[in-house]
Amino acid sequence: MKALFIILLLPVMVGCNSVYVQPNSIDTTQTFYADRGGYGMRRSIKQKMANRGYHVVVGTATASRDAIDNTENIEIDSAVVPDDARYIVKVSERREKFNPFWCPFNGFWWWNFNISIADQKTGTELMSWRGRACQNSALKMLDDILDKMEIKNDGNK
Repeated sequence: MKALFIILLLPVMVGCNSVYVQPNSIDTTQTFYADRGGYGMRRSIKQKMANRGYHVVVGTATASRDAIDNTENIEIDSAVVPDDARYIVKVSERREKFNPFWCPFNGFWWWNFNISIADQKTGTELMSWRGRACQNSALKMLDDILDKMEIKNDGNK
């Protein structure tokens, strides 16, 4: 019975993420631009990349204004992407949810996000990830994805 439950649950868990990655495509010595602020994933991806030694910038703010919709205030920032930014990291996310049932030992926060990393020099999208996951699982998946994307200098080139 337990094995049947795991078999039925597996497609649900796998169906939460769709990832396209171009392996060996990012030079970690280059500058990465990422938007300011955000919920858990946007903040965490910048922190994770900085911890891995990437140079991550948020650009120079040019304007900020508040827009009000039917549910809440929304701050809209405009920023200039630095000329030396080789890569652009875009994160779209929904509000994170506290999930004590599904994620109790995995960060408690449920994230729903879309991430894209594009090369400004070539105009190529190097990674596209639509995902939903508990906080710690998403960050572990992000580490695995970045491991695949980093150009490896093994001396054979």
